[in-house]
Amino acid sequence: MILRYLNFDTYIITSPNISFLIKLPAIKDIWVFSCIEGSQFNFLNQGFKINNVSKIIVPNLHISSISGLLGLLSTLNLTGRKKSLHIYAPVDLQYYLDLGKRYSKTNFSYILYIHVLKTGLIINQYGCRIYALNYHGGYEFFIIQSEQHGTFYLDKARDNYLLPSPLYGKLKKGFSFVFPDGFILSGSNFTSFSTLGCQISCLFSSFYSRRVVESINNNRLILLM
Repeated sequence: MILRYLNFDTYIITSPNISFLIKLPAIKDIWVFSCIEGSQFNFLNQGFKINNVSKIIVPNLHISSISGLLGLLSTLNLTGRKKSLHIYAPVDLQYYLDLGKRYSKTNFSYILYIHVLKTGLIINQYGCRIYALNYHGGYEFFIIQSEQHGTFYLDKARDNYLLPSPLYGKLKKGFSFVFPDGFILSGSNFTSFSTLGCQISCLFSSFYSRRVVESINNNRLILLM
């Protein structure tokens, strides 16, 4: 049972029965993928604050993916959590949670939103997009980080007598402007180079066609088998 921390600079090929999490640089929120038995122990053991969990993404309803879910939700309840929690999972997860709450006689003090997974874009926040793909009853995930625009050189803009205005934002995004006398004001002269966002493929099987493997050739790859 392993909990792995994932940022956009890591490359991980994992062992069986794991959970992993993503923490985006700009926010404190943490997104957890899969929730195996003992995942919250590993979560706390690595120094992460459990109340920062804002999304839990469950690829399938196999016991190895959800055995630690009710325990994690109950722990959040015991800590007095107030902010809502979002879970993305196959359609029948709601029945599993309802039975678990009835058996343990537990109600959560926070709002729990259940989002039923479907093929397509499921999350688009904080410059990060997550796409889900249904594959043999489970779901695969593709995580794409948006392009990071370069740093805007404020001193250089002032040296060119450009006053603070929405023009700064357009130049930062690489727009160019042509003056009536033919002079070209190019955004590339006022910003550092932009960087392409990272792409991560989260695959849950070791059997794929050549076409799938070729499509993720330039991605960082996570295998959950």
